[in-house]
Amino acid sequence: MTIAYSTELICFLILSAVIVSGSLAVVLLENIVYSAFLLGGVFMAVAGLYLLLNASFVAAAQILVYVGAVNVLILFAIMLVNKKEKLKPIEGLVTRKLLSGGICGGLLILLLRVSITTKWNLPGPTSIGEEATDRIGEHLFTDYLLPFELASILLLMAMIGAIVLARRDISSTEDEVKNLKNQKSLIEKKIPLLSENSLK
Repeated sequence: MTIAYSTELICFLILSAVIVSGSLAVVLLENIVYSAFLLGGVFMAVAGLYLLLNASFVAAAQILVYVGAVNVLILFAIMLVNKKEKLKPIEGLVTRKLLSGGICGGLLILLLRVSITTKWNLPGPTSIGEEATDRIGEHLFTDYLLPFELASILLLMAMIGAIVLARRDISSTEDEVKNLKNQKSLIEKKIPLLSENSLK
């Protein structure tokens, strides 16, 4: 076992542990802000796996798109909306947990079976080196232009929706503050709410 292989194996194990533990924390933590930050860490660890596979362009795209755009968009949506609602009790929660756990366990067994039975040491295509970025750019703006633009429109719609929800909350809180100020001014001026003219 060479030093390069052992270093690569150690990095792979560390990144895999970060991805698994971070993914579980994203799902299990109650604080949604912590979950969003941990999701960014998971995306960074996935980019590290791409670097181990010598896919530098995919790693850079992972950091720019997922960490720099999607995760930041999620954080902005959380901080803009900031709705505090009490969770209502869910009917049949135990049955739902058992069902979802069974489905996830089945998918895990299927992935482990594929991972064990597949021969991964098959020779791959020859590397094109520095021309990989040019080829990806050509495919991105020719063959895959429509999905690329649809994804950007979807992200834009999500950001606009978060801003609309946040503005609605801000306007409702401003109206409540104005009503409270009006009531306080009436109390300070000692103006009766029901005057004699209104009673007539």
